[in-house]
Amino acid sequence: MRQSRIRGEGLSYYHCLSRVVDRQFILGDEEREHFVVLMRKLEVFLGLRVVTYCIMSNHFHLLVEEPEEAERTNLDRDTLLRRLGFLYDQVTVDTVRQELDRAAEAGDVRWEEAILDRYRTRMGDVSVFMKELKQRFSQWYNRRKGRKGTLWEERFKSVLVEGDEKALMAIAAYIDLNPIRAGMVSKVEDYRWCGYASALGGNRWARMGLGIVLRNSPQVSGEDFEKDWEVTGQVYRLWFYDQGEIREITDQGGAREKARKGFTREEVEAENKGGGKLPLAQVIRHRVRYFTDGVVLGSAGFVDRAFDRHRSQFGLKRKSGARRMKEADWEGLHVLRDLRRDVIG
Repeated sequence: MRQSRIRGEGLSYYHCLSRVVDRQFILGDEEREHFVVLMRKLEVFLGLRVVTYCIMSNHFHLLVEEPEEAERTNLDRDTLLRRLGFLYDQVTVDTVRQELDRAAEAGDVRWEEAILDRYRTRMGDVSVFMKELKQRFSQWYNRRKGRKGTLWEERFKSVLVEGDEKALMAIAAYIDLNPIRAGMVSKVEDYRWCGYASALGGNRWARMGLGIVLRNSPQVSGEDFEKDWEVTGQVYRLWFYDQGEIREITDQGGAREKARKGFTREEVEAENKGGGKLPLAQVIRHRVRYFTDGVVLGSAGFVDRAFDRHRSQFGLKRKSGARRMKEADWEGLHVLRDLRRDVIG
């Protein structure tokens, strides 16, 4: 039985991953472009925030901010009509507006609330966001290709991520480095379907998303990372390049393995002249299963609180939630699922 999504407390962050059925390489330029457009429309309509993302040839990664319960259910007439326009055609918007007008003219508050409740149940929920994103993309793709059936392997994977700078920076860099690790490009600027490249290209939504990662950063006191891209871009780029440096890999027996693609030392030094090395530099640019299969990621206290809220999902023998991450210095980060093999690939 597949484990249900581990939910956070209040404002929460999730790293979400989904793969194409049979891992077919079907997502070309047009498909990835449409996916991003659809993702942004649903983001605005549902009231979520996509912090960063990467759309690959047969899978995608999203780091999503889910709002607090009070914000998700706080939906009034004007907000609903404004959001509808991002996802639906004008006919649909006008139909809902007319229905709300009739309820108001009749002085029927319960009728108006019933209309709003049809949409409140969808708002701000990561599961709804992922379900609708995958369904809508599948419908578009199947019509275009004249095919039928499911397009995605299974229900999406998700990891609950602590909302502090350390955990968010680690996940964000991991996501944005995907095309570099896969050898698809040598510079992330050349891969337009990820959050960092989109931000470099001037996309306001992408820049504000990465600002979320850094808004509690102690590195530049008092700066508004969500609005000041000059500062956000500089800090994130130094981190990003340092995490993406090519480094020698050794297995548990000490044997050397071939390093995956990334940035040369000279490239990193050129980007990082004024700064030192940042944490997790030896492993962040590789495939890290903790980031996709760890279920919950953050400090020990954060993971334990998530475990306590979902205690019934685990066996009676399990007494605590937080598990140490192996094979690297993770600087205090923990996960809920204790992985035993192929942690770093």
